[in-house]
Amino acid sequence: MIFSDRWLSQKLERTEARSNAALVESRARIEPEVGAEWIEVGGTYAMFDGVGSPLTQTFGLGVFEETTPEHLDQLEAFFKDRGADVFHEVSPMADASLLSLLNKRGYRPIELTSVMYRPLVGELGEPRERDERLITHVISPDEVEVWARTAADGWGAEEPELAEFIFNMGRVSAQCEGGYPYIAEFDGTPISTGMLLIYDDLCILAGASTVPAGRKKGAQGALLSDRMNFAAQQGCTMAMMCAAPGSQSQKNAQRNGFEIAYTRIKWQLST
Repeated sequence: MIFSDRWLSQKLERTEARSNAALVESRARIEPEVGAEWIEVGGTYAMFDGVGSPLTQTFGLGVFEETTPEHLDQLEAFFKDRGADVFHEVSPMADASLLSLLNKRGYRPIELTSVMYRPLVGELGEPRERDERLITHVISPDEVEVWARTAADGWGAEEPELAEFIFNMGRVSAQCEGGYPYIAEFDGTPISTGMLLIYDDLCILAGASTVPAGRKKGAQGALLSDRMNFAAQQGCTMAMMCAAPGSQSQKNAQRNGFEIAYTRIKWQLST
């Protein structure tokens, strides 16, 4: 049995931090003009991926060691010096003193995230019959643009203003270290994407997106199952996912054996 405790939180938070650091490094390599970089302060990973990027924040605050005012001074300066707002994703397993410290410094909670996990043993993914026309695979280097555009078309269906941002983010994430970008094709046409990131014995499943015309064909179920099977073959013993509480993504994860480890709070420093 795996308990939802500080050990598990350290494992999950560090793995997500490493995945985001890899994305930042990919950004720095592909678009050096952005000035993307990351640092570690008191066990906390702080990422700058450009002003306004969802990756520009910290992970692991207060989970590995007690956060001090001096730690926050360094972290806040890292973001402010680059013209970015200050955000921290905080696990409920962080040292209890962190809540009063954040309140004293003018932070406010703005977002909740369900952090989920499951062991990679037994049946991986929904054991449903699959249409033989549906095929998934890890993309080749010459499919980066197709993968990014498919992801953008899926996300952009609901939020058109985000389409180009998602396309650009997809081009960067598809080329990061430790990443395995998966695409699902139906009758040879790309309809869905999903990202798999592997670090040591834990993998992260992220980046799920399906174009409107490709929905209800089982693409996301196939991508989830195939990514977990691949990760298990690479020696992973645990998988993690993150989703908005009560969302369809959370429900899909729970149907496939994921449990909620804890609900994380995102804090923003008031200006």
